[in-house]
Amino acid sequence: MFVRRISIQRIDGAGSSHACPIAWIDNFAMRNFTNDPVFDDTLPLADGLMEAGNRVPLGRLRAAMEDWFRRKGYLKAGEKLEVVEKQGLGTWDQGLANRP
Repeated sequence: MFVRRISIQRIDGAGSSHACPIAWIDNFAMRNFTNDPVFDDTLPLADGLMEAGNRVPLGRLRAAMEDWFRRKGYLKAGEKLEVVEKQGLGTWDQGLANRP
């Protein structure tokens, strides 16, 4: 089910990239306000990282996460999200192996 590794970065007003805290990502995943079952196929892993199924459209995911993060006060004016699929990564347990 979770075959894609997704990077979620906050881009600040100066254009610098910062990994979104896992607490933000988990909050979106656990309290998804969209009532869209397509986002059920997401799994937060670490700061700036989640896994997702093939049916999760990245554009919709970015828009929904940006909206939620703004509602929660996580994203400030002038900030945005960058949500991209990372290539060449395996399953979630490989991600856990990279943790300190």
